[in-house]
Amino acid sequence: MVLGIGHATLTAVNGATPLDVADVPGVVVAGVTVDAGLETSPVLVRVGKPNGDRPSDPANPTTLSDVYFRVGGPHVGKVETALEVNSDNVLIDHTWVWRADHGVEGFTDTERWNTNVGLTGVVVNGDDVTATGLFVEHFQRHNTVWNGERGTVVLYQNELPYDPPTQADWMKGDVEGWAGYKVGDHVRDHTLYGGGVYVFNQNNPSIHTENGFEVPATEGVKLHHIMTVNLSAGTIDHVVNGVGGPADNSNTGAPVYVAEYPAP
Repeated sequence: MVLGIGHATLTAVNGATPLDVADVPGVVVAGVTVDAGLETSPVLVRVGKPNGDRPSDPANPTTLSDVYFRVGGPHVGKVETALEVNSDNVLIDHTWVWRADHGVEGFTDTERWNTNVGLTGVVVNGDDVTATGLFVEHFQRHNTVWNGERGTVVLYQNELPYDPPTQADWMKGDVEGWAGYKVGDHVRDHTLYGGGVYVFNQNNPSIHTENGFEVPATEGVKLHHIMTVNLSAGTIDHVVNGVGGPADNSNTGAPVYVAEYPAP
């Protein structure tokens, strides 16, 4: 068990991974903030080994409760992925995963884009993982990537990064922008209840993101009550897979909703 008192902070040093949890059931991590350090870490918190045996117990899950992440903010931070979950039967309860794309440290937005480096917020590779209250913000590629089967998320909140300098800096190949919530193309069973992706590209208001959510078009991947909203700078063109929208920037701050995807 790792239990922070008064919200203890772990800071990566020399590109280390501050918290690496073995492939065992019943681990509890609670009340901890994990900061990226000055040198790039591959990951800040890893639960289970990549391609490991993933032993688990649905009656005794590994639990992350009130675990927060900062990439930048109090000091420069650099990481490839903030949270990586490889184990099965993990419960993620109220987790905020944040890259600093604005602050008082004296950087311009463009300087910050190239200094506070956080590529991906959350990657879930394990099966039967549940997240309640998952907040992931401002990462420079997909904020959340869900590759495991039978994942369930209840309440997802994301704001795309404020600070891409140009559209060329915010491209996924030929696609404009990186969806704030990505379910892996091979996944066949996934459920999201209540999700929002917001955009405020203050560094360059002309930037577009094609979709807030990107998921495989298959019957077992279901999204319930999702939305996107454009907050006066930048545009999310569609809510999910070209559905919902196109965005209407004449009414800034008005959400675009999709009640069910795929449509019943």
